[in-house]
Amino acid sequence: MKRPSQLFEFCPRCGHRQLAAPSANLFTCAGCGLRYFFNPTVAAAVFIWRDDGRALFIRRARDPAKGRLAAAGGFIDIGEDAETAARREVREEVGIELSDLRYLSSHTNEYPYAEVEYPVLDLMFTARAVNPEAAAALDDVEGVLWLDPLEVDPEEMAFSSMRDALKLWQAQWRRARTGS
Repeated sequence: MKRPSQLFEFCPRCGHRQLAAPSANLFTCAGCGLRYFFNPTVAAAVFIWRDDGRALFIRRARDPAKGRLAAAGGFIDIGEDAETAARREVREEVGIELSDLRYLSSHTNEYPYAEVEYPVLDLMFTARAVNPEAAAALDDVEGVLWLDPLEVDPEEMAFSSMRDALKLWQAQWRRARTGS
C-alpha cells in the first residue's frame, strides 16, 4: 500500500523523471521547480440521535471495513464546508435530515483504497434526526441500526478516528444523562 506522495515518479507539470522520492508532504520537481503539497483528504461524519436516546449507526457495505459499524458520513467535496458535507452525506447514505448539528472533534485516519493509503482528517459532528423514521440503507450502506450509544463497543467501529470520537461522545452522553 502506497501513500499518494509515493505515486509520483514524474512531475505532473513538465514530465521530468524524479530521481529522489518526494517527502511525505511535499513534491519538488528538479526540472521545473513545481512544489506540490500532499495534504490530507477531509471527511465529515455525524453521530445522530433520535428523541428516545438511540443513535444511528450504519453497517458499511464496502471496503475498507466492510461490515463494520460507522457514523454516517463521507468525503468533503471541493468548495463544500464541513457542515454542508455532513448533511449531504447523511442524506445520501441514510435519507434523513438533521437539526442541532454540532462539532464534536477531529481525528486523523488512514483510508486504504485501490492500493493507495490516503491520510484523512475526519471532522466529527453530533446531530438530532429530524425524520428518524425515514432512515434507510442507501449509498454504500449495508444496514441502519438504532442503538443505545453507551452500549456500542468502540472497537466495533470501522476506523480508529470513529473509535476515538465515539469514546468522546459516549463520555459527553453519559454526563448529560447523569447530570454530572
